[in-house]
Amino acid sequence: QTDMSLCADQAYRKSDAALNAAYKEVGARLKNDRDATTQLHAAQKAWLFFRDAECAFASSSTSGGSAYPMTLSLCLDKLTQARTKELRAYLKCEEGDLSCPVPGKQ
Repeated sequence: QTDMSLCADQAYRKSDAALNAAYKEVGARLKNDRDATTQLHAAQKAWLFFRDAECAFASSSTSGGSAYPMTLSLCLDKLTQARTKELRAYLKCEEGDLSCPVPGKQ
């Protein structure tokens, strides 16, 4: 169980690093728009709160057991990968897409 927990934690840490990179890239694109930057920060903070609460709930059936670290890391990894995909999608918006808050690469 310890090896599986370590493996799941390493996968989550890798996903978290990718998330941070995508978040920084989106932030860099918004550097000239204070309102959008503030909204990005608020959205990310709310998302982190949701992710942590959701994963605590999703892994609660193993709370106190040896499988808890693994189930928690698996959930964190899954949701973190999904958020990274969302942020990266903002970086690929088509010109003129009014539903995209991130300007194209300059």
